[in-house]
Amino acid sequence: MSASTADIAQQEPFSRRTLFWGIFASLLAAVGFFLLSTYAPDFRQPSVGGATPLSKSGIGYAGLAEWLKLTGEAPDMARSDSDLETEMLLVVTISPDSDPDALANIIKLRKGMDTLFVLPKWATLPLFQHEGWEMKIERLPAVVVNDWLGRIAKAKLGGGEITVKQIDVSGQTVNVPDQLQWVADEHPLIAAGNGKAVLTEVEDERFYILTDPDLINNAALKDPDKAAAALKLIEFLQSEEGPVMFDLTLHGFGRKYDLAKLLVEPPFLALTLTILAAAALAFLHGLGRFGPPRADQRAIAFGKRALVDTTAMLLRRAGRLEELGDRYGALARVRAGTLLGAPHGLQGEALDRWLDSRDKDEPSGFTTRLQAADAAKTLTQMHEAAEKLHDWTARRLGERR
Repeated sequence: MSASTADIAQQEPFSRRTLFWGIFASLLAAVGFFLLSTYAPDFRQPSVGGATPLSKSGIGYAGLAEWLKLTGEAPDMARSDSDLETEMLLVVTISPDSDPDALANIIKLRKGMDTLFVLPKWATLPLFQHEGWEMKIERLPAVVVNDWLGRIAKAKLGGGEITVKQIDVSGQTVNVPDQLQWVADEHPLIAAGNGKAVLTEVEDERFYILTDPDLINNAALKDPDKAAAALKLIEFLQSEEGPVMFDLTLHGFGRKYDLAKLLVEPPFLALTLTILAAAALAFLHGLGRFGPPRADQRAIAFGKRALVDTTAMLLRRAGRLEELGDRYGALARVRAGTLLGAPHGLQGEALDRWLDSRDKDEPSGFTTRLQAADAAKTLTQMHEAAEKLHDWTARRLGERR
């Protein structure tokens, strides 16, 4: 190893390959952090109460989701409109503080698809000693429940006491829940007596309404009979075997889109990749110099051409180009008369007639070209007219010589 090579090795503690892989690892980590931070909110499972499929409170449905997972396939969670359009049974659990616009969106997207709507029943308050737990206060007023029911079907909750003690849920007999909610229906899917439906079907739609959530919520599943009935209820409503989907959009847990997601999802993903590729090529281009450095040039160049270009630029910025056609024509007339030796004192139309007389091949040749220059309003028209005037003068001058 020569002395110069040894000096260079001592000045560079890291090799270029090490620096390259260090930069590459840093960029990879930055991209990973960006993607994870962008999509983390979509997959974060909030530990909240309420009548949601993620809630472990008594009025929640996390138990049903886990029960379906243990006895078959794990249910999916609908977080976006594209998920809602999937052909599988969708369970929509409604709470008093759900979003009405989100419910209307679900009804629109689920036309012709199996959908189970579970009405709310209880007013609750959170238990601060246990995160995600709820304390039941009282039954919701009928007007609140009817407001949600009316958004799905033309029906209202029925009044009066239930005389039966047990109901049949797809062949499984269970005890009637406390303060049972029901609607009047002559052909109920699950009945709590004559004409009293606990599970009803919306006319001309594949929508089903479970009026009383105490048949399938977490509090109900502590009863083995109701746990078995919940599975049979789901199987009864499914058109074909497969997983069930729970809705999260109604409770504000849907997948929210922002600028970061637009950058990394179609159709803008192609644009993002193109920009990154261009940035990478620019970076590689900047690693080394191609050819000698370009010398700095004067801000204002020397010479007649630079003067002409500057004048043209000023005229263009001033918006005076449309007024130059007739002025150029006047200058071209004087110049042609001087070059061709016109009599002294000739001006205007008299000079035009004298110039026309110099052209034996074309009568009024100069006047025609002069009129074209006067009428020119665009750069293209003025350029063509100026060329024709110059060519006419040059040709007459050549004939004279």
